[in-house]
Amino acid sequence: MPINVPNGLPAFDTLIKENIFAMPILKAKKQDIRPLEIIVLNLMPVKTSTESQLIRLLSNTALQIELTLLKTQTYVSKNVSSIHLENFYQSFEQVKKDQKSFDGLIITGAPVETKAFEDVDYWDELCEILTWSKTNVFSTMHICWGAMAGLYFDYNIKKYPLNKKLFGVFEHKVDQTLHSLVRGFDEVFFAPHSRYAQINEDDVKTIDELEILISSKDAGLYLIASRDIRQFYIMGHPEYDTDALELEYVRDLSNGLSVELPVNYFPDNDPSKKPKNNWRGHAHLLIANWLNEIYQKTPYDLMQMKNILKEEVISNHV
Repeated sequence: MPINVPNGLPAFDTLIKENIFAMPILKAKKQDIRPLEIIVLNLMPVKTSTESQLIRLLSNTALQIELTLLKTQTYVSKNVSSIHLENFYQSFEQVKKDQKSFDGLIITGAPVETKAFEDVDYWDELCEILTWSKTNVFSTMHICWGAMAGLYFDYNIKKYPLNKKLFGVFEHKVDQTLHSLVRGFDEVFFAPHSRYAQINEDDVKTIDELEILISSKDAGLYLIASRDIRQFYIMGHPEYDTDALELEYVRDLSNGLSVELPVNYFPDNDPSKKPKNNWRGHAHLLIANWLNEIYQKTPYDLMQMKNILKEEVISNHV
């Protein structure tokens, strides 16, 4: 089944060329099926690349997806045109005004790991969005810095700076093989990481509501889930394209940063050789499992879901 994208979104042409099953919204509305409503808070600087990366993953299931792109109002990205944001993104105020609810929310990473959470320009706005999501979104997928921010907001779990950038493609193992989110996973697989901070495993283990699903000997925690299947925290970047780490490496060098070659990425550690993608399959499987989990558990009527979530929040505070 296709993913429905905003009419005219540049990523649509790119995906059609790659034989990704995407459908313009006007055509999709003629089909008598309720798509899953997925909203993406895109905090990455090069938003168009992240759009394409996530749409590739979201589109590769038998479920139809209605995509909403969300922007911050308290910080305006310098790497994307205002016209693009105006045409394809909604502000949080617009979403609240429309009183929409969503099956799923994806919060991307952001290059702000070295800052304290409270020092990030849009932190207060992000906290407001996270609070809103508790009663308006069934399940949230947090990625990289988005995962660190979510764990801090939800459970006061702190992040810790790394001595150097964790950068490369690392081997991971599945710790909870029977969990629905890792259904079909190999016991060992690869995934990319690119970050300057980490979450302490012992801190996560003190929270009864959380369980560690996937970890790595070299990269640490990878996938953490809340036991109510409402929150998932991914510490890596499964959505990354094959050349994403290469582009980051070149960018960091051009900015005069001291950066090592990404681990297990360039053949023979030679940056002149084209890297091979060995994480794509599990990235697609992860997102497909998440969408299927949402599809199986959210009611057809999103207003009914909203009322259920409100009751849960009230009961949790009684």
